[in-house]
Amino acid sequence: MGVLCGGPLRGAWDRACDRCFRLFPCLSDPARRSALSLKLALVMLHLVFAGVVFVLDNDLIQKTRQEPWYTVSYVILFVATLVQYFVTSGTSPGFVLEAQKAIDERDALERRTLLASKQPASSKNGSVFITVDRTNYQRGNASAWTKLVMDLYPPGSSPRNLTCTYCNVIQPPRAKHCHDCDKCVLQFDHHCVWLGTCIGQGNHCRFWWYICEETALCIWTSILYITYLKSNISRAWWADVIIILLLVALLISLIFLLLLLLFHSYLIMTNQTTYELVRRRRIVYLRAIPERVYPFSKGICRNLYLFCCAAQSSSKYRMEALPSAEELEEKTRPYKCSDVLSCRCCC
Repeated sequence: MGVLCGGPLRGAWDRACDRCFRLFPCLSDPARRSALSLKLALVMLHLVFAGVVFVLDNDLIQKTRQEPWYTVSYVILFVATLVQYFVTSGTSPGFVLEAQKAIDERDALERRTLLASKQPASSKNGSVFITVDRTNYQRGNASAWTKLVMDLYPPGSSPRNLTCTYCNVIQPPRAKHCHDCDKCVLQFDHHCVWLGTCIGQGNHCRFWWYICEETALCIWTSILYITYLKSNISRAWWADVIIILLLVALLISLIFLLLLLLFHSYLIMTNQTTYELVRRRRIVYLRAIPERVYPFSKGICRNLYLFCCAAQSSSKYRMEALPSAEELEEKTRPYKCSDVLSCRCCC
C-alpha cells in the first residue's frame, strides 16, 4: 500500500521539480539552491526583527503618524542594507581567470588593429587595463600574462612554483585559489558563507559598506527594542519575552558586527587581507618579512584611496608588485618625531 501511494506521489513530485528546474535553471544546482535558501533566510530574519517592534509597539505607530520622517529613515536604511547585501553577493570578487581572459582579448584586438593599420598598436585599444603600481602595463604578445605576473615577483622566481594546480594559471601576488568557488581570486580575503561568494579585490569595498550598514541597522533596531521595553514593560508579558529574546540575539549580532567592522577597517588602513594576516607564515613571499611590517601598505591615505576608488573600476584589474629590499628597509625603519610631522604613516 505504501508503495502504491508513494509511487504516484513520488512521480508527481519529480515532475514538479523538473518543471521548476526548467523555469528556473539556477535551482538545478544544489550549491545555488543552498545559497538561495540562505539569502531567503537572511531576508526573513531582517523582516522578523524589524517587523515585530512595529507590530507590538503602539507608541511607535503613533510616533510614525506624527513624525513620519523617523520611520521613513529607518525603512530607507533597512532597504539599503538588503540592496547592499544582494549587490555585494552578486559582484565578482575579481577572478584571476577573468583578468587573464581580459588580457588575451585585448591583445587579440591590438593584433587585429595592428594588421589593419600597419602601425604600432596604440595603448588606447581595448577597454581593459592592467594596473601595476601606478603604471598601465601593456603587452602585445601571447605570453603577456606570464610576463606581467612574473615582473611582479623578484627576479629568479619560477613560474612553476607560482602556478595554481587547480586553475593552471600563474597567480599574481596576493591571489589565492578558493576551494569553495573553485577559482583563483585577486587579493583574496576570505570566502563569506552568508554572501555565498568570495571577498576579494572586486567586492571588498562593497562588503565593508554592507557591514557598516548592517551595524547601523542593528543599532537602530536595538534602540527601538529598548525604547519599547521602557514604556511597555508591564502591559503584556508574552510580548516582553519575545522582545527580550530578540534583543539578546540583536546584541550578540551587534558585538560580532562591530568587531568585524573594526577588523576590516584595520585591514583597509594597512592594505592587508584576512588571508595574509592569518596565514602569513604559510605565504612564501611573506615569511621573511617581520610581523609588524605591512609590505603592501602605501600609507593610510593612499590605502583608503586605492580601496574606495581605484578598486571599484570595472575596466581595470589592479595588481601589486612585491616590495623591493629598499622599500622593505624603509618600512622597517622606526618612527621619529620628524616622521610624525611629515605624516609618514599617512602618505
